[in-house]
Amino acid sequence: MSQLPRARTGTGPQPSADPQPPSFAAFREVPRTGVIFVTTEAQRRGYTQASEDWANLGQGMPEADALPGAPPRITELPIREGDQEYAPVAGLWELREAIAGYYNELFRRGMKSKYTAENVAVSGGGRSALTRVAASLGHINLGHFLPDYTAYEELLDVFRLFSPIPILLEGERGYAFSAADLRREILGRGLGAILLSNPSNPTGKAIGGKDLSEWVGVARELDCALIFDEFYSHYVWRPDLVANGMVETAARYVEDVDRDPVVILDGLTKNWRYPGWRVTWTLAPKKIIEGVASAGSFLDGGGSRPLQRKAAELLAPTAAMSETRAIHTEFAKKRNRLLNGLRDLGFTVDLPPEGTFYVWASAQHLPSSINDGMSFFRAALEKNVITVPGEFFDVNPGKRRGGRPSRFVRHLRFSFGPAMARLELALERFRDLIANAA
Repeated sequence: MSQLPRARTGTGPQPSADPQPPSFAAFREVPRTGVIFVTTEAQRRGYTQASEDWANLGQGMPEADALPGAPPRITELPIREGDQEYAPVAGLWELREAIAGYYNELFRRGMKSKYTAENVAVSGGGRSALTRVAASLGHINLGHFLPDYTAYEELLDVFRLFSPIPILLEGERGYAFSAADLRREILGRGLGAILLSNPSNPTGKAIGGKDLSEWVGVARELDCALIFDEFYSHYVWRPDLVANGMVETAARYVEDVDRDPVVILDGLTKNWRYPGWRVTWTLAPKKIIEGVASAGSFLDGGGSRPLQRKAAELLAPTAAMSETRAIHTEFAKKRNRLLNGLRDLGFTVDLPPEGTFYVWASAQHLPSSINDGMSFFRAALEKNVITVPGEFFDVNPGKRRGGRPSRFVRHLRFSFGPAMARLELALERFRDLIANAA
């Protein structure tokens, strides 16, 4: 006859009445980047991507459904023989050729030096591309701008070979930075490379035309690598850049594709509106691509084979420019609506966005209870609207600047990536929030 287990008695190990969570001391606490932080806070209040009663003006992706005048959305993906195998770490050759051909056809006609497949490495997402490049850098001073893309903060802290050097941009100057400014910073701070988003996430500042040509010239002369994050290069609103084809890229101004120290990061995520595909690339001199591909072999192992094969179709210049024209037509309407709507509500805009699908605005003139980025963000959450406080873009690797207040504590980034109906919903709720704020 079996016996019931006896109650535990005596002096042996006893279960804790209030057990402490394990410390996992070997691991550090990894901070959430801006979009991840605000999305997590919203999810605690019931937000999901399918929520009809939420407006996500914090999102870093464009609406991905069909647009008038754009090529049909790809809805089926064939899986062919060999697709269950790994793709090459540097990407499928046919896609690398298509990417090189896209840049040559649209931006390098009549130029002797042309990109080839050997100037391209394909990766599985924008952060993957950035991480590969960062892992390829040596013992240098790497310049980065303030404000800039939130994910740069952890990226610049994890890799310890290079030293991140912040470069301040001023709202009073419209976040402008000339080739003369660039030369001064390179020489004065001994910079070996500079990383930046162009157009800028979050300010929307675009470096283009003569200015961008002069930047590339300074880099060529001083042998300072320019690492351009061009994931928003098809979202340009400056009239001169619109007139020049609605796309701006440093690839226009490279003289020798294998000698000029210009590295370009781009992909299908924003400019083709296929963020879920995670197909991105690095365009650079062959020697740099060799290092980037080697870094990919131990960092991520490469991207998806069937998605890369299908992606090659999207790089055909005719299809790419049809998509770009549709983006410009539809997103220009949303830009104007959000920009004017925020101004009408009392927000201050340092610079109307010249690129991207963001408006960078200050809440300093709103009622005192919501006149900084974090306060407004938290109040808007209660109205089921997501925004991103500006302090997340004050890139501070390793928190080396201490606990000092951010210069951008009053700012927020508002996305017009969502559909127009979401923007209207958000503006309506902002109006109610501001009207009832103390």
